Amino acid sequence: MKKVKLIECPRDAMQGIKSHFISTEAKAQYINALLRVGFDTIDFGSFVSAKAIPQMRDTVEVLSKLDLSNTQSKLLAIVANIRGAEEASQFEEITYLGYPFSISENFQMRNTGKTIAESIEILNEILSIAAKTNKEVVAYLSMGFGNPYGDPWNVEIVSNWTDKLSKMGVKILSLSDTVGSSTPKIIDYLFSNLIPAYPTIEFGAHLHTTPTSWFEKVDVAYKAGCNRFDGAIMGYGGCPMAKDDLTGNMPTEKLVSYFNQQKATTNINAMSFESAYNEALKIFGK
Repeated sequence: MKKVKLIECPRDAMQGIKSHFISTEAKAQYINALLRVGFDTIDFGSFVSAKAIPQMRDTVEVLSKLDLSNTQSKLLAIVANIRGAEEASQFEEITYLGYPFSISENFQMRNTGKTIAESIEILNEILSIAAKTNKEVVAYLSMGFGNPYGDPWNVEIVSNWTDKLSKMGVKILSLSDTVGSSTPKIIDYLFSNLIPAYPTIEFGAHLHTTPTSWFEKVDVAYKAGCNRFDGAIMGYGGCPMAKDDLTGNMPTEKLVSYFNQQKATTNINAMSFESAYNEALKIFGK
């Protein structure tokens, strides 16, 4: 049986909510429910400026309320700069530092206020911090499947960046469909070419989707050899810069049902998942 890693992203789902602040207790209760499900990793929070993402300003408090005594899931925190990486790496409970690296100059500037050249330097420093503090870096290749900003984009550019990041020591690379522009053809081409070319890298798919296109994206990525998928229950969240209101995160319930049909091993406990799904309804009110 093929083993698939499912990464649940409550941070991605919550961070864009601007209408109200989700209480620290509610966040912790939700993430604790997710920790009982059997996900490989929970992307639970971020060490970024509270001004940039106010919803995540209580990540440290949320972390202190998580019950990690009875879970196999590992915690991932997003960091956007060296200060964030240094802060996150102080916490023993965190396994992964996630760094969004964009191959679009425009998006990198919008997202982190840095050029690609500056961003590479930061990633290098984050890799060094991670090595010293026993963390692993998950690099997200933003705009991995296309680019709406008019910057040059093609599969060779993605391949060149993969090569550079591999030489820097990146071991987990998640191709991110930042604005939902991926097509089955591009997904298939990238994974089926990159996975065999870089056997030391674990490739992931952070796909954004409309309600009708999720199946073709997951199906082609999995069949092209990808065994690591990010999702968010009900597909909530995604990139605020996507122009289409219907484009959101990959719904985890769709991933779970797809991999059940494929007879892949995901370690998901169905009853615990249902319970976490009900907690999500309380948070997101959908």
